[in-house]
Amino acid sequence: MRMRIAATLAVTLATAIAAPARAQSDTQLGFQAGFQVGARADVTGALPPTNAALEAPFEVPTLRRSVVVTGEIVRIGDLIDNAGGYAAIPVFRSPDVGTTGAVPARKIIEAARAHNLFGVETGDVIAVDVTRAGRLITRKELEARIARLFSGTNGLGGISDLTLNFDRIPANINADLPPDADLKAMRASYEARSGRFDVVFDVPVGVSRRTLLRYTGTLIETADAVVPNRTIGRGEVIRAGDLMVERRPRAEVTGEVPATIAEVVGRAARQALRQGMPVRRTDLAKPEMVKRDDNVNLLYAVPGILLTTRGKALESGGEGDLINVLNPQSKRTVQGVVTGFGRVDISPVTPRPVVAAASQPADPAPTGTE
Repeated sequence: MRMRIAATLAVTLATAIAAPARAQSDTQLGFQAGFQVGARADVTGALPPTNAALEAPFEVPTLRRSVVVTGEIVRIGDLIDNAGGYAAIPVFRSPDVGTTGAVPARKIIEAARAHNLFGVETGDVIAVDVTRAGRLITRKELEARIARLFSGTNGLGGISDLTLNFDRIPANINADLPPDADLKAMRASYEARSGRFDVVFDVPVGVSRRTLLRYTGTLIETADAVVPNRTIGRGEVIRAGDLMVERRPRAEVTGEVPATIAEVVGRAARQALRQGMPVRRTDLAKPEMVKRDDNVNLLYAVPGILLTTRGKALESGGEGDLINVLNPQSKRTVQGVVTGFGRVDISPVTPRPVVAAASQPADPAPTGTE
């Protein structure tokens, strides 16, 4: 096996020496000769063309007009289409992240020939624009990074409870960072009283090149609050469609502010509720199911007897409220409990049996003497 490999290398080397002496003006022949002598290894560690690449159908290598790269090295395959087994060979260093550089076509041809790739079709391309793309960091990612810096400090809550606003809307950043790496903060300060933050990030943009970016703004802790999406009049029964949940500053949201719509639906507005203003529990009341001077159904029920009649409410009340009602037949005022819209139960209340406490002392027994 070793003898066979040595013989193959000897033939390849002889071909490489003889190839430059051949005067071949034809572009296609020159390109094919390049593949024949391209067996030498690149000093940077790139592998030479494989047998499969040498035997592949011929396609003319063509210079590209522009290319986007993500690493620090530009390879032949980035600049030239149909480079075959030469595609992985590095030839230039990439520009800084987020920038574009122009490589003259003649420089690319010289680099390709240095690695025995000939016959590259340039067309009318004078230079190839090479753009270095890095990891794109958006405004949303910047907000999350700053929130992580201050979460749990200065009396602030969790990340999901923090709302951040920049003084100036930040542009997207192209950084030379791995996908899971965070921007490094060189300085970070927060003023709890004003809610102001000031952060400076160290952003890598290329080989041994970094830039400092400063961001300022406000950071406040927020909580869910139920707010009306329209003005609700006094006494109106509130429906789910009248409400929405918004994040509001924690200072505005106390225990008196419901956090869920379910806590508000079905209640009545004790006073007019303004659109967009958080609802407070003190603004809510049980809905009035009976209003003063309404005609109501009176229900009287005792064991074996069930009577209904009409009456007139002398007071307003919600479910469970005890109100006065006029019985028009007897002209008497009776009290009843509101059980629904326009319904009042005037049944007598069954008294609870009185049970003597076990610790109550018994009456003294008679002694038979006065």
